[in-house]
This record gives sequence, C-alpha cells and structure tokens, in this order.
Amino acid sequence: MKFVQIIDYKTERSDDMNQLMDKWVEQTKGKRTATHNIIGKDRSQANHYVEIVEFPSHEEAMKNSHLPETDRIFQEMVALCDGMPSFTDLDVVREEQLNAATARRFFHEVAVGGNLDTVDELFASDYRDHDTFKEEESTVGADVIRSDVTSWRDAFDFRFDLDRQVSEGDDVVTLWTWTGTHKGEFMGIAPTGQQCTMTGTTIFRFQDGKIQEGWWHMDAMGLMRQLGAIG
Repeated sequence: MKFVQIIDYKTERSDDMNQLMDKWVEQTKGKRTATHNIIGKDRSQANHYVEIVEFPSHEEAMKNSHLPETDRIFQEMVALCDGMPSFTDLDVVREEQLNAATARRFFHEVAVGGNLDTVDELFASDYRDHDTFKEEESTVGADVIRSDVTSWRDAFDFRFDLDRQVSEGDDVVTLWTWTGTHKGEFMGIAPTGQQCTMTGTTIFRFQDGKIQEGWWHMDAMGLMRQLGAIG
C-alpha cells in the first residue's frame, strides 16, 4: 500500500529551504525510497508551505527516515522553520489519475466499443492529431477521431490491450498492443481474414479536462507485412 507523508511548516527562508532539498536529493542518490515529492505554497499565507512525499509503502518510508542524511537534513530544516513542522502520515486508500482514466475511456469506449457520441465528451473541438500512419503532419478537429475510428472499425474487428500508462503533468502516455482480424478494405488492401497484432504508443495532452493533442506511434510496417502488402 502506498504511503504519503505531509509536512506542514512555515518559513521566511524559502530559497534556503529549496537549496536544502536539493542537497538532500543529491546526498541520498541511490539510497532514498521516496518516489514523488511536491511542495505547495499557501496563496493566502506567504510563509506557509506544505510538502507531500510519496513512498511505495510505510516500511519503505521508515527506511528513508532512518538514513543519516535524512536526519541531518531534518535538523537543518527545523532551523530554517518558524516553529516545529507538523507531520501527518497517510496510507493511500484510493488513487485516481483522472486524465489517465479519460485516456482509457477512449480506447475502451470509443475505439473498441464504437461509441462515437463520446468523442465530444473526451476531445477538445480543436483537437490536434499527429499520426505516423498518415502522410499529413497533423490534422485538426475532433472529427478526425470519428473518421479514424470508423475507418479502422470498418477494416478490422479489433481490441486494445493497454500494457502500461504513465501520467505526468498534462500528458498521459499509453503503451498498447492492438490485435485485429482483417475483415474489410484497408488502405487499398482487400480483406484477408488475417489476424494481426501491432504495438504502439499514444501520447495525449490534456487541457481543461479534455484531450487537446495526440501523438500516435505504431509498428505500421509490421502490420502491412502481416497483411501481405510488403515483403
């Protein structure tokens, strides 16, 4: 179970505190067990800060706290604070990456499920698409998704296995495996009945909760080879 520690403190020496955090990162390289660190500044109280540190588990957090470097940095941190920092220890009981969930909805509901009515809910009206399978460098508009999904569904019965997703900032990266049976004309190739597989990666950039831009990278040559279009 993931574990999160929240450190609440006040300081007038934020620059010194940042330098101290950089020092801790450098000194604990290869030894620390913390996986994610966020520091937020209170908009209504300029000297008030909240730090959130994520660990794979409470046990890993304890290993981190027992590092001699962590203890030394903590003492220096206290010296920079206005009073003693407070600590809150939390076991993570629910975690949801909302943008990642939206990306999964595209693959499951739109691409495989064929629910084109969902496109306007998931994609911005001025969505920009970049696809290595196409000659155009990019195309604009949510209708490109409707057109692409329709074309692929007309040509194949297929599914997506989402092998891995990584979310950072406004971007969601999905590594997928596509498996389809060739049932209709595809890029001038008559139906072959061939079952094909293809791996690829999709990067979606989100803005205001919707997919604003997408990049598609896939093994197009491998697919065409399986369809007998190239040797």
